[in-house]
Amino acid sequence: MLPVFALLITASALTVIGEVLLKLGVNAVSERVGAFSLSPAVLWATFTDWRVILGFALVFGGALFWLGVISRVNLSFAYPLLALNYVLILIPSRLLLGEPITPTKLAGAVIVVIGVIVITWGAANQG
Repeated sequence: MLPVFALLITASALTVIGEVLLKLGVNAVSERVGAFSLSPAVLWATFTDWRVILGFALVFGGALFWLGVISRVNLSFAYPLLALNYVLILIPSRLLLGEPITPTKLAGAVIVVIGVIVITWGAANQG
């Protein structure tokens, strides 16, 4: 089971970092050309921003590791573990984006962690 968790942690880390880069990139583009839209100028500015390009590359890299996870375990076990991304994203969202961590978000994160523990504990006890 350890290789599965290593793949999952890698997939999650790449995805979370990629999503933060996407947000940083789209924020920077929004300051220059306005909020994201389907206008050619905004699309060009968005998809040529290095943070957006790197963000998509990292999210894609995370997807490759995710394929390694779901090739080894049941999807009904693996998919709920992706909820940990919500918990992980809180830290860079606060530190890099200045987003608040509210008591409601903290309570939600605790509930997610408890859910992941229940899922993994249940799977471990089933053999």
